[in-house]
Parts: sequence; structure tokens; C-alpha cells
Amino acid sequence: MRRKGFTLIELMIVVAIIAILASIAIPQYKKFQLKAKTSEAKSNIGAIRSAEETYSAEHDVYKVIPNVPDNVPGAQAADWTSTGNGVAGFDDIGFKPAGKVYYAYWVLSGNSAGNPPTDTSSATATDNTDITIVAEGDLDENGGAGQTPALNAEDGVFYATDEDPKINDLHPGKF
Repeated sequence: MRRKGFTLIELMIVVAIIAILASIAIPQYKKFQLKAKTSEAKSNIGAIRSAEETYSAEHDVYKVIPNVPDNVPGAQAADWTSTGNGVAGFDDIGFKPAGKVYYAYWVLSGNSAGNPPTDTSSATATDNTDITIVAEGDLDENGGAGQTPALNAEDGVFYATDEDPKINDLHPGKF
């Protein structure tokens, strides 16, 4: 009488093939996830720019807004309102994203030294720049994002100005 089934060697070969496929697929999947999260920053920068232009048309001035949320280690809900001590919040210009965010956002005055963009070779700002909108996210969660702006080389950082509709990546190819 002959028994039916798989030998131990056949099962080990199948397990080895699955392990090889997983070692290829999992890093690519994580990279794809990080890249997908960058779309949040790009769409929110565009929305903030539109809200700032609307606010400027009504009040003849742009609103400078500090980082919100003040630390972004991963997806979290944020308070987009004014701080109450005279510091503007994103609600002042009518901007509030739905749900949790992976990026911290700033609206900085002009393109002054020490503020983004720090890589002036890729900067598109001119002397006419009134505001620079920055999004910084610690997508790989190694710490440091959203704190000054810190503009950590390990973080995903995007910026745009009121003069140029192009959204620039401070660390191209990172995510």
C-alpha cells in the first residue's frame, strides 16, 4: 500500500520559496506605503496656499502660522485652532484637514534665512515671496520631525511659496 502526501524536503522547498518572495515583497510594500503618505502633504500644501490667498484677498495680508501639530511621530489628530495667546492657527484662514495627519505644517514669512527652503539650489522663491508653506513628516518614525521646523534630513519635507504653484521636495527620492 502506498501513502499519499508531501515529503519533508518538498515542504521545506515551498517554505523557502515563500520566504524569498516575502523578503522581496515586504520592503517594496513599505516603500509604497511611505510614498502614498506623501500625497497628504502635497494636497494639504495646495489647500493651505488656496486658503492663504483667499485670506490675503480679504485682509491684504498673509497669516504666518506656527507648526501644527507640534510633533508628528506618526498619524495623529491635531488642534488646528488658534492657540489663544495671539498666535494664529490654521482655522484663522479656514483650513482644517479631515482626520489624522502624518505631517506638521507651517506658514512662514517669505523665504528668510534659516527657514525652508534651506537648499537654495532648488528654491523657486523670488524677492516677491510673501509666504513659504512647509510640510514635514517623520514617516519612517525615527524622531525629530515637526519641532522647529527641524528639517531633519531623515524626514519628508515639502514646501511651496505663494509665488510658485510647484510643490518642492527638500529631500527628493527619500519617500
